Amino acid sequence: MTAAGYDAAHKEFADMPMGSYTFLACAYRGTELVRGTRKFSLNVLSGNIKLEEELAKNGEISTAITVNGRRGLREIGPNGRNECTYALQTNFGIVLVNRLYHSDGSALPKEEWCAGMEELTAILEQYIAN
Repeated sequence: MTAAGYDAAHKEFADMPMGSYTFLACAYRGTELVRGTRKFSLNVLSGNIKLEEELAKNGEISTAITVNGRRGLREIGPNGRNECTYALQTNFGIVLVNRLYHSDGSALPKEEWCAGMEELTAILEQYIAN
């Protein structure tokens, strides 16, 4: 995580029960600062929801992808501006790799919201159990 530009020493954990679904999450702060403001934060979540359910929920912002041969979705702006999520299928549900750009007051063009995410997700995918 450090090599990817995130502060592994300040990892935050969270459990998020949502009815019959549960997500376990790790949150990382980006180490790159712009005018004293953290540029990115990263959340990695695992949940017992099927990829098809995720597609049904966010289909209008999703594109089917594969990462290292694993089925997934790229979701641009799932919760608003400046956000990109890669959802990867697993045998227990999905893993979400979510990055949020923290604006310093300037707008980040939408085509840049997912810049570098494919490469980062491909690295993280190698650590996900099938």
